[in-house]
Amino acid sequence: MKKPRLGIFKLTSCDGCQLTVLNLEDDLVRLVDLFEMAYFPEAMDKPLRGTLDLALVEGSVSVPRQRNTIVEIRERSRHLIAMGSCATSGGLQALRNWANLASYKASTYPSPQAVQALSTSTPISEHVHVDYELYGCPITTQALSETLVAFLLGRRPMLRGYSVCMECKRHGIPCLLVSQGQPCLGPVTRAGCEALCPSLERPCYGCFGPKEDANVDGLLAWFEKMGLNARECQALLDKMNTYTFRKARLESRS
Repeated sequence: MKKPRLGIFKLTSCDGCQLTVLNLEDDLVRLVDLFEMAYFPEAMDKPLRGTLDLALVEGSVSVPRQRNTIVEIRERSRHLIAMGSCATSGGLQALRNWANLASYKASTYPSPQAVQALSTSTPISEHVHVDYELYGCPITTQALSETLVAFLLGRRPMLRGYSVCMECKRHGIPCLLVSQGQPCLGPVTRAGCEALCPSLERPCYGCFGPKEDANVDGLLAWFEKMGLNARECQALLDKMNTYTFRKARLESRS
């Protein structure tokens, strides 16, 4: 039986989601048995040739050449999965979308004129059709394994669509928002991390992005009652998923 051809690509990102692939450990060996690894520069020196059955793409579209790169990947791939917060939400670098790029470059680089960058950093779905999105910063090995198995079986991945609050309940973690008055994004954030931060008594930072039908404005109104001002509330959303949290906030008002 012919193995599906798999390619793993990187745009603007920290490589964390590609490292999750390598962190599959024993499952990585089985992955190589089930797929033909056609392209994965993080792990092997092999040029891309021909077409792919599945492309996993990490990173946001943030520099001019990446607009052509993602179109080429899409044209070569029968299925495309956006992998991680940068690919699904623009990532931390999308903070530039709400600021002046020239001022950012001038304050960061000694020769800002040499930096070629788009004025916005956008998710892959803004440029090409995406068959499925894997959330997280980074994604988890469990979600990645389930997604690859689902692809092989021809079904949709069975991943959690509820909020981080449900994971806190399941693990018996006291609610930081109610019991300690900490501004936690758990009520509006997609589950998947096993409530890692709340388990360490730290509020959720929203790494997995907004869950479906997230009532972002409702949670921010609660934060304001706790004493946070509007700017502090917005700052809580403006991290690795700023693009999708702002989008969810607008959609919840319509």
